[in-house]
Amino acid sequence: MIDLPSHALIGVIHLPALPGSPGQLFPVQETLERALADVRALESAGFDAVIVENFGDAPFVAEHVSSATTAVMAIVADHVKRSCRLRVGINVLRNDAHAAVGIAAATGAAFVRVNVHTGVSATDQGM
Repeated sequence: MIDLPSHALIGVIHLPALPGSPGQLFPVQETLERALADVRALESAGFDAVIVENFGDAPFVAEHVSSATTAVMAIVADHVKRSCRLRVGINVLRNDAHAAVGIAAATGAAFVRVNVHTGVSATDQGM
């Protein structure tokens, strides 16, 4: 369990499309710089925690993200964690809990978010 206030304010760093995604526009270094700027803004605004998420990778893959996505998210999450005092969490979209837990373990992130852990959910990407 993470140590957060009962009414914690959690921000999200929406990464742009990562390597391997159809919409990738930025090199990894620029993605990293954007994430660090976001975490500085969230920390200055008084947030308690932040989630690093591959939101720009839409349309999302149905099951498991590529190893490139996992690697870049780990690099970014590690830099974010070392640059702030906020709790850092991981969410790998569309719903790759294994990648999220792996990134969290590798970076020391405090938590993961898994959109659908069990059961079935009807989404715009399918069941």
